[in-house]
Amino acid sequence: MRTLLLLLMLPAVAAAMEPMSDSALSAVRGRDGVSFDLNGFAMSGDARVSYTTPSGTSLYVEKFSASRSDSAQPFADPYRLDILPGASGLADYINIAFPANASGEQRWQMAYDWGINADGVDRAQSSVVVKDMVLYGGGLQFTTPQVNEGIAFGAALKMDIAQLSFQPRGRDDASEAMILSGIHIGGADGGVWTLANVAAQPGVINAVTDETGPRLHIGIDWPDARYGSGQASAGSIVVDNISFVSPGQPTVDLGSSRIGSVQIQYLDIRFKQ
Repeated sequence: MRTLLLLLMLPAVAAAMEPMSDSALSAVRGRDGVSFDLNGFAMSGDARVSYTTPSGTSLYVEKFSASRSDSAQPFADPYRLDILPGASGLADYINIAFPANASGEQRWQMAYDWGINADGVDRAQSSVVVKDMVLYGGGLQFTTPQVNEGIAFGAALKMDIAQLSFQPRGRDDASEAMILSGIHIGGADGGVWTLANVAAQPGVINAVTDETGPRLHIGIDWPDARYGSGQASAGSIVVDNISFVSPGQPTVDLGSSRIGSVQIQYLDIRFKQ
């Protein structure tokens, strides 16, 4: 009976298939990887991440929320995840490419709360609020470090943020805040700024041990001429306006700030115990 059903189905399948012309075949591109879209994405929750030192000082972030607005055409400009071969002698790496987003229709809204208890300062339920963050290309890379343990990373971005505000009274109360409006970060040439690259200038997240014991470490190595130009990528940072607002007080307007060309030659951050 099963054989008979298969034989009956074959003519229907064959009838549904159509030959492709040479021009259609030439447009087909085979490639490994996964594409995924975040059209209409939204998330929120009460999760908390805390960091506490042996001396008892602590920092936490919690209640992260994010949502994205999009164009009317779903999956028009997806993210892409690939596993790509590394440079000669280096391990393969994971590459996450951000959408090109040329029209700027993909916009992120984000917020999170934070608190700190250290050096006599006990602050809780302050918030960071991000409005209309737009990413134009760039992406992330992950692999194993060339030396030591941890995670090696690369990062590149071109980004605009309509408003970034630091609100000590919480995300729903902007009556007291430091506000940065019109943030523009990208390459000095107007393109994408490569902050780190897994081969040419690798970043790393790991634990290092010095004379005081183990520490969480985040770093970016010197540019490596073996896998690139030997020069750090040049970026640009522009903030259209910086201001402070407080109830019953006039707004303090600090105007704009601009760095036309900036490079990360080397970065070494070790968290204090």
